[in-house]
Amino acid sequence: MIGAERQRQQRVTAPRPRKSIARLIKALEKELASLDADIDDAVKGSPAWRAKEELLTSVPGVGPVITRTLVAELPELGQLGHKQITALVGLAPFTRQSGKWRGKSCIGGGRTAVRAAIFMGAMVAKKHNPVLKAFFDRLVAAGKPKLVALIAVARKLLIILNAIVRDNRPWQTA
Repeated sequence: MIGAERQRQQRVTAPRPRKSIARLIKALEKELASLDADIDDAVKGSPAWRAKEELLTSVPGVGPVITRTLVAELPELGQLGHKQITALVGLAPFTRQSGKWRGKSCIGGGRTAVRAAIFMGAMVAKKHNPVLKAFFDRLVAAGKPKLVALIAVARKLLIILNAIVRDNRPWQTA
């Protein structure tokens, strides 16, 4: 809502509506800060959530927003295999084909909030995580479209996070 109101504020030229939109943005930001503080208190109050957050944030490209989304929306993290967790989130490729007709593989379904958070983490990780950057570059060099390679990075990131929680060991480079 904050983003939408900021976009609306840029298009409005009259001073009275601009002030009204500014007040609304300020109220939304205050509410967001309050919710963030409540979430922070809940995570700090739970030793299990705090431990899981420390494990997940050890991965380059994964921050508190992604971690808290995973903790809240994906309690199965660390308990399922890599195929099940990627299918649950909606990052598993499903190929549409029938007889001789070969369709394209696509992702979908699953938990959209988690998929969106992992996708944003993949965009950061492909720049700052050396393992995932090399993986992305290798896929693009092999001729994959950049978006397909980014989805593959998101899938790999989710598998890595799942393994980290399962094994209860933080990120280790190579």
